[in-house]
Formats: sequence, C-alpha cells, structure tokens
Amino acid sequence: MQAFALQLTSLLYFMAPAYLANMAPPFVRFWKGWNQPIHARLLGSHKTVLGFALGVAVALLVTAAQAALALPVGRIDYHWWPLAGLGFGVGAMAGDALKSLFKRQRGIPPGKPWMPWDQLDFALGALLLMAVPAGLSAAEVLLILIVTFVGDVAVNRIAFRIGIKDSPW
Repeated sequence: MQAFALQLTSLLYFMAPAYLANMAPPFVRFWKGWNQPIHARLLGSHKTVLGFALGVAVALLVTAAQAALALPVGRIDYHWWPLAGLGFGVGAMAGDALKSLFKRQRGIPPGKPWMPWDQLDFALGALLLMAVPAGLSAAEVLLILIVTFVGDVAVNRIAFRIGIKDSPW
C-alpha cells in the first residue's frame, strides 16, 4: 500500500503543471475587450487567446518551481524544465481546445456537460506530449486518467457549491 501511495504521489506531482494549467484560464474570463476568442465559431467564445497563454505560462512556472525544488519524486529530467513546461501547457490547452472543437461539431453548446471528455481533455493532451518522455506505463497513464476524472468532478462540484463556478461541471 505504501508503494502505491508513493507511486500515486509521484504521478500527481508529475501532472501538477497540467492540472494547474487547466485551472488558470477561467481567471482571465473577466478581461473583456482584449481577451479575444481563439475562434468563437469553432471552439466557442470562452476559449480565449489569453486563457490559452495563461495556461501555458502557469505550466512553465510550475515546472520551474519543480526544477528548483528538485524533489526525488520527479518523473522527468527537470534540467529541461522549459520544454516540460511547454509540453504540459501546450498539451493541456490544446487538448481542451480540441475537445471544444469536437463538442461544437456535435452540436453541444458551451457550458453543457460532455462526460468524460470535459474531465479528461487537458490530461489527455498533456499525456500525449509527456507520457513517453517520462517513461509512463499504460497502467500509470490509466491511473492518472482515473484520478483526474474523479478529482475534476469533485473539484468542479465544490467550486459550484461555493460560488466559484456557474455550473457543477
């Protein structure tokens, strides 16, 4: 059990840049005017240039902090933290944007739930770019996706209940 807890901690630490990148874009939603949508028709008006950029910047900052901490739980070589930060940030934001594109094509309006993709989009994007360099096994990728799904549902429900989000998803 202790080995599993250590592995889970290591995987959560590994994914922290993607998790925090995914949480960053809503903080710029109130910056109207100069926070333009990437492509409102294809992705929805809520996917903005500043949101995407902030997500990437946050992932870079988190990997820089991980490199500075040099904890022994890392899954990647943090000497290359700028590339890892870009991988996590661009992967997470591109995964989210790609999911929005598919969601619009299916006629699902912004803000409406689309499980499990709403919960896993950013993680899938980040893992697509970072799982191989980190040497993750299929079991580890599956564990990350399960924990991400459960965690995303829980965090969004809590954020809704305390008034941070407009919907529980």
